[in-house]
Amino acid sequence: MATIDTKKTLVKGYPLRPAKGTMVSTAGSMKIHTKIKSEVTLVIGGGRSGKSSYAQDYALSVCDGTQARAYIATAEPIDDEMKARIAAHQRDRADRFITIEEPLDIARAIQELPPSVEVCIVDCLTVWLGNLLHHRGIPEKRFPEEDALYEVLRHPPCEILLITNETGLGLIPADAESRAFRDLSGWMNQELAEIAGNVIVMVAGLPLALKGKIL
Repeated sequence: MATIDTKKTLVKGYPLRPAKGTMVSTAGSMKIHTKIKSEVTLVIGGGRSGKSSYAQDYALSVCDGTQARAYIATAEPIDDEMKARIAAHQRDRADRFITIEEPLDIARAIQELPPSVEVCIVDCLTVWLGNLLHHRGIPEKRFPEEDALYEVLRHPPCEILLITNETGLGLIPADAESRAFRDLSGWMNQELAEIAGNVIVMVAGLPLALKGKIL
């Protein structure tokens, strides 16, 4: 007989929320788990607003085992500060995620996820955009890698949580490259928000649903 696992989890003070539904069919001593949804959620906010922690807590609460969770990390170790940030993130994830280091081709990384993965976090898209700007220069409109990502997200292989920064609330940058980055990230975030079923803004560690629901 098929059953629905609806266990609930309390994570870092957030209200109890149901775990992602999983169909469990039993046949003798074997259990076959079937994923029910492949949803895209965009988590946006300023620096140190709690975006990554929120996404990680959710992923840990909805599926069991390292092989069910993937983390696509986009940062490149270009200087000592970035190396320290990457190391801190790696320590925080420990062995709880399959970690994939991919600074440029995120679409391919998502497409090549192991079939065991139920939830994948991409962290973060504004860092990824900065990588593209550094390696490719300022595009006429947008990077082809963006179009490839949008296409994959329209038919995701598993549940995807996208982390991105809101960069348009401060002063207008003084140089052309920084202004291009601000504009590109704003347009990218609009595209992602249109595709995503849920858009969650993080402020001081607190989630607010702009679209869809809080996870």
